[in-house]
Amino acid sequence: MPDPVAGLIDIPLPREVSLWPQTWEARIAIILVLAVVTAAAWRLVHHRRGNRYRREAIAELTAIRRASPSARGELLTRLALLVRRTALAAFPREQVAPLIGPAWLSFLDRSYGGDEFSQGIGRLLVSGPYRQISPDDAELKSLVGLVRSWIRRHHA
Repeated sequence: MPDPVAGLIDIPLPREVSLWPQTWEARIAIILVLAVVTAAAWRLVHHRRGNRYRREAIAELTAIRRASPSARGELLTRLALLVRRTALAAFPREQVAPLIGPAWLSFLDRSYGGDEFSQGIGRLLVSGPYRQISPDDAELKSLVGLVRSWIRRHHA
């Protein structure tokens, strides 16, 4: 008895499907999507690098607040130094370094968009370390909040 399977003809298989699209419109769309994703990634990295000084300043502000809740004069001095260093990181040195007193507070107001430094609690950054009477906890809490807000929102 002859083998019935031996007389069968193989079915031709279709060609493998390519992973690369066949139409030029789809290829252009893929290239455009890749370009947009690359540009967005580059912009994100650039933005994060540009604001690294802000993240470091916020971390240092948190450490300052936790470190010495009792030494108010030292806290004011450290806050003033932190604001100065942050401003030096964000703005040109020639613009920030020579400023002292009211000119410094005015600069902080201009970069922040308010008058909390020259007219409000921010004056403690200049006069606080030299005052005979140390500020109370409410003033310090308000000043720390203002410094935190300035670090996050100043326009560099």
